[in-house]
Amino acid sequence: MRIALAQIITGRDLAANLDLVDAYARQAKSGGADLVVFPEATMRAFGHSLLDIAEPLEGPWAARVRALAAELDIVIVAGMFTPGTAGDGPKVRNTLLVSGRGIEASYDKIHLFDAFGFAESDTVDAGTDPVTFELEGVTFGLATCYDIRFPDLFTENADRGADVNIVCASWGSGPGKADQWKLLARARALDSTTVVLACGQGDPASQGTAPRGAAPTGVGHSVVVSPMGDVLQELDGAPGLLFADLDTTTVKEARTKLPVLANRHKF
Repeated sequence: MRIALAQIITGRDLAANLDLVDAYARQAKSGGADLVVFPEATMRAFGHSLLDIAEPLEGPWAARVRALAAELDIVIVAGMFTPGTAGDGPKVRNTLLVSGRGIEASYDKIHLFDAFGFAESDTVDAGTDPVTFELEGVTFGLATCYDIRFPDLFTENADRGADVNIVCASWGSGPGKADQWKLLARARALDSTTVVLACGQGDPASQGTAPRGAAPTGVGHSVVVSPMGDVLQELDGAPGLLFADLDTTTVKEARTKLPVLANRHKF
């Protein structure tokens, strides 16, 4: 199975962001991909209002992505914002939409980014449940950005059958942050003995754009990591499309050599 990671830089304009999805999905299809992964906040970049654009999975934004996936006969994973609860004031959910080839799934980010001077929980409701989906006999687990710092989600996805963990991110910039991103992707691959597909927003600085305050707007460096923690492919900070051919026999081999899932104790 061939996959593609679409490292884009989104902005405020929903239509312009959808145009990016359209263009990169078509490039992915032309390159033979069965699945294309877009970053967290594909719908609208962080640093802009979210409440006014959040919509249900049946809404027009998701419908456009769904129609594109159907037209191209490709699976699309993309970050959007759906309505949250109104408990302590209106909030959104940070949602990954998965659509195409008969697959319909969604994942709400569980671990919210309340770190490095940013408080995602001020405007976002946390999800509660891990989510996996299957494509051509391969099971994929889903995770979003800050989730990558929490190994249990990745091992839980593996327990649910995941051979591959997809991480969609809009990683916050700062000293050492790009190195942390890659280190964590490698660590989570080793924890779960899964292939990790980590797709982030590109770095706005690569296009001469200054960051928007403390908002996490991306550092690039999308990576494909083997279940033994090796970086197989990596982009730099600029927008780009990365292709990789998945071979899940490497997962079986890794779990034979390094049976951490079988050996671990749950306390």
